[in-house]
Amino acid sequence: MRNYRDLQVWTKAHALTLDLYRISRAFPREEMYGLTAQLWRAAASIGANLAEGCGRRTSSELARFIRIAMGSASELDYHLLLSRDLEFMKDDDFKRTTRDLVEVRKMLTSLLSSVEEQVELKAKAAAKV
Repeated sequence: MRNYRDLQVWTKAHALTLDLYRISRAFPREEMYGLTAQLWRAAASIGANLAEGCGRRTSSELARFIRIAMGSASELDYHLLLSRDLEFMKDDDFKRTTRDLVEVRKMLTSLLSSVEEQVELKAKAAAKV
């Protein structure tokens, strides 16, 4: 079991979520239960799944939740694009948040590779016993 707050990717994802909550305050009120809520859920899901995965007992379970976080990041990517195309989001906010999301996605990919490597090493060690 790990402390999710020690993960740089969680810190970056959390900061992105906070930024998106701030930006989305300017979205149309009629989108509160539409695109705004979907954007919030997708953004918060990245950090939440990292937290849940870190609370699990095995590296295999952690890897599963990292994959879910990666899916949420892909969903968020679309919601950012839609927000910009509907002109709910300023272009500079879109560029910044998209850049931050690209970084989060790279970090998730790296973390998943590392965790999967640990799972594989444990499986090989167990097979030798």
